Amino acid sequence: MLSNRVTLLLITAITPMLWGTTYLVTTEFLPPDRPFLAALIRTLPAGLLLIAITRLLPRGSWWWRSLVLGTLNIGAFNALLFIGAYRLPGGVAATVGAIQPLFVALLSTGLLRERLSLRTVLAAIGGVFGVGLLVLRADARLDTWGVVAALAGAVVMAFGVVLSKRWTSPAPLLATTGWQLVAGGLVLLPVALLTEGAPPAMTVQNILGYAYLTILGSAVAYALWFRGIRDLSATDVTFLLLLSPVTATILGWLVLDQRLTTPQVIGGLIVLVALVSAQIKRRATAPPVLVPAAERC
Repeated sequence: MLSNRVTLLLITAITPMLWGTTYLVTTEFLPPDRPFLAALIRTLPAGLLLIAITRLLPRGSWWWRSLVLGTLNIGAFNALLFIGAYRLPGGVAATVGAIQPLFVALLSTGLLRERLSLRTVLAAIGGVFGVGLLVLRADARLDTWGVVAALAGAVVMAFGVVLSKRWTSPAPLLATTGWQLVAGGLVLLPVALLTEGAPPAMTVQNILGYAYLTILGSAVAYALWFRGIRDLSATDVTFLLLLSPVTATILGWLVLDQRLTTPQVIGGLIVLVALVSAQIKRRATAPPVLVPAAERC
């Protein structure tokens, strides 16, 4: 039977796999050139839905904590993510974002008192290299502000993950998730309105795409994500994000008939090796048994 920790890891891994479907849904179902609208619709309605289900509001310090966590994990992260995605080729943005597990590991040593091992650092570097092989193209161009936005997005969410682990809410998980989604959505609301204006007319296909992102891509995905952060190591959880570009690449091959090259296959295998090696816990060495001198004879 699977251990409780492995089961939690597998359940939490559903989240980055769901997020890996975002590219396919965005390109095939959503109106073009509306990234902030997509980020807004996938967060604010999902948060309101969870609050309506739980019928709980924050209390005391959790008003400002929800705003901080929602801004870091959702609002600011999504804004920076889309800025990086628009100014950089997808491969460059994904490769830069893959450095997030290393940021989380470093922040966890200071804020959570977790030990930083050489294996974790090497796994994080291997993850970035693997994602680079998986999604990076030889003709990829670099944009300074795009790289800055992608790096800032990785740092922002790294802080959000670590603080989510440090601040444990006494409220039910769905309520806490709803608070953060609403806070993040409210941060995105003025950004979407100022940069993209009023929403366009929606087709049935658009509505289905947004419904998928709202219910599965946010309400379900973030609830599983925050549950993983609550019950597992922050570093262990964030390494699972490497599954997102792997999922996007596989879906592009299966559904969009995109060509899968040998370097991509190698990159995917490197990502999986890095992910698994980061999750393997070193067994505690049992203390030596001291035998009395009289019993040795």
